[in-house]
Formats: sequence, C-alpha cells, structure tokens
Amino acid sequence: MLYQAYQVQSDLMTPFRLMAQWASAALWFKGTEGHAVRRLAAASEVLSRLRLTHSRPPYDIGQVTSDGQSWPVTESVVQATPFGSLVRFKKEGAPAQPPVLLVAPLSGHFATLLRETARTLLQDHEVYITDWHNARDVALCHGEFGLDDYIDRLTDFATTIATLTGQRSHWVAVCQPCVAALAATALMAEDDHAAQPASLTLMAGPVDCRVNPTEVNKLANSKPIDWFEKNLVSTVPLPHAGFMRRVYPGFLQLTAFISMNPERHQQSFRDLYRHLVDGELDKANTIRTFYDEYLAVNDLPAEFYLQTVEKVFQTYDLPRGVLQYRGRTVNLKAIRRTALLTVEGERDDICSVGQTVAAQDLCTGIRPYLKQHHVQTGVGHYGVFSGRRWNHQIYPRVRETIHASIG
Repeated sequence: MLYQAYQVQSDLMTPFRLMAQWASAALWFKGTEGHAVRRLAAASEVLSRLRLTHSRPPYDIGQVTSDGQSWPVTESVVQATPFGSLVRFKKEGAPAQPPVLLVAPLSGHFATLLRETARTLLQDHEVYITDWHNARDVALCHGEFGLDDYIDRLTDFATTIATLTGQRSHWVAVCQPCVAALAATALMAEDDHAAQPASLTLMAGPVDCRVNPTEVNKLANSKPIDWFEKNLVSTVPLPHAGFMRRVYPGFLQLTAFISMNPERHQQSFRDLYRHLVDGELDKANTIRTFYDEYLAVNDLPAEFYLQTVEKVFQTYDLPRGVLQYRGRTVNLKAIRRTALLTVEGERDDICSVGQTVAAQDLCTGIRPYLKQHHVQTGVGHYGVFSGRRWNHQIYPRVRETIHASIG
C-alpha cells in the first residue's frame, strides 16, 4: 500500500504544481527584481519544483575539450537489456583512446548523477556507462534482477566494449557497485575471460563495511533483513509498465538521504527563492540543475536491493570470502592481470575511509606495483567523483592508472 499511497498523493498534487509552474512563467517580468510580483513568481517556481520525477534526465554532454581542442560528442546505446543499457559517449573525429566503463550505482538515482564524472573522463578516453532503467517501467515478463544479474551485465557490457574496440576496458566503479565490479573482475579473471578489465578503479565504495561504520551502515544493521522486506519493499501500482513488480521505491531512498541533512536542503530552496527574487539567475540555475538531478528517483528491483543490504551491509560476504555467485564462491585472489586503484574521501559520511581501501588487502594476487590508493582530503562522498578536487586532484590519478595499464 505504500507505493499506492505515494502515487495517489502525487496525482492529487500534480494540478497544484502545474498551476504554480504556470504562475511562475506568467508573472516573470524583467525589471521586477525585489518587487512583490517577482516574489510571487519566485515562490511559485519553488513550489513547482518541490516534486519528484521518475525519468532519467538527459546527459547533455554535447562536446568536450581535450588538449585544447573541442570535440563534438555523440551518445548512443550500444547494448540494451530490460534493466539497463550500455551507453557510449564518443568524441567524433578524435583518435582512438582507451575505453572506460563507468559503473554507475543502482541506488535510487539515475546514472546521470555521474554526468560530470563521465564528462571529465571523456577528455582522455572513450566512455561507456551502465545506464540502469527504472524498475517500475520494466514489465514482470522480464523476470527478476538481483546482484548476480548485475554482475552478469558488467561481464556482458565488458565483452561488448572489447568487441567494439578490440581492447580490454578500464572500469571505474562509483560507490555501491564497487562490490559487484570487484566480484565480476574476480570471476572473469578466474575464467581467464578475454574482456576482463585492464584496470579497476574503486571510488568511495563499501567493500568492507565493518571498517569505520557510518550512520548508513548502522542503519542497515539496525533491523533484520525481513524487516526491510516487509516495510521498505512495495509493488508498483498502475498505470506503470512494471505493474505488480516488487521494488524498493526511489522516493524512500531519497527520503532517507534528505533526512540525513534536512537543513541543508531547506536552505538550498530558500537560497533559490532569494536568487530568483534578486535576479541572480546564474546562482539560481546552479541550484535548479542540482535538484533536477537529485529529485529524479529510480526504483530498485526488490531482489537487488535486499541482496545488497544483506550481503554487503549486514553479512559482509565479499571481505569474508563467502560471497556466492550462481553457486560459485567469488575468489578475489584470482585477480592478477588487473591494476587496482582505490579512492576515498576524507570527509565521506556515507562510505568512510578504510572501507574501499580494504580491497587492496583482499586482492592478494595483484602485484604491489599494480596497486595504488588515494585519500582525497577535504571532500565528502560526492566530492570524490564531482567538483573541483575530482577534476584537478583525483582524476589525474585515475588517468595515470588507466594509461599505465594499456597493453
């Protein structure tokens, strides 16, 4: 009933939001900064933006500058599956560059959350991204999607990239999928798969949540897995294509994130109102852009969500050496031909320092000169893969790892 109640509330509020959107546009006049009419227009826009959306925003990576030259970027789907697609960003006319698979989280937001990460990587690479679909739009006839299926897709996508480019790809996994990416790499290595990654960069990922547990980790351990299934999993209502599919609704995930720091988000919307009233449109657009992305939510398949909570955050299967994949035990010692870079943020309150670097000790088959670790001072979780320090301090380390692993 939880999802149905949300859907009813959303449907009832839609006319009021549309009226607010119309009022904001109708009352927007130049030269009215600070006046009552501008305050009313600004308030109407803020009200119209207090909503969730459920479709992936556009990536909008039309061009990228590399070595002082601007290149047009084309976006295409090179492999489509019911639960996710492999999207390629290619610089038209540019010489061949190392292929990078950007492994995006399936955690309540769309892969476009990594738009800036992809844009930066495009400077020196051809970039592919795991573009996960909204589970509420996937019909029941396509079956379930669990952690094993996520690992399968990574293997399939890497094979597709190798076929298209003739090269082993370099994986950059951000946050939640670090566990799946590490497991997939180990399985491919054990099978001597031709497309196993040449390098693997794990950024702010929960490889071993026993280390320096955060509030997120403690929350995941505060209840048994049956409680999560009973209270947080719901079925998709009509009229969505995934009607009756069991999901962890994206609006619940977003609510959890916002509740960690509600004052910050309240202040952001107050700032948006003030910038609109004062005519500071550049500052207003920055807030608009952030929340257009942040409030776009993606429902997770229930199987994937519950397995992730249990195996990653409760029983720590991967670092304990007991993670199972379709009846096989994942053996991280099998990884030998893949360079490993781990990256952490000093102020990360979602995935704390120590949880990602744990991969270094677990991957005993990788020779020491192929391992690197970087702790970025002064950044939280999102600063690891976006913002000034990502662009100028973290990315050069990632690029160096990738280019040193070519061959």
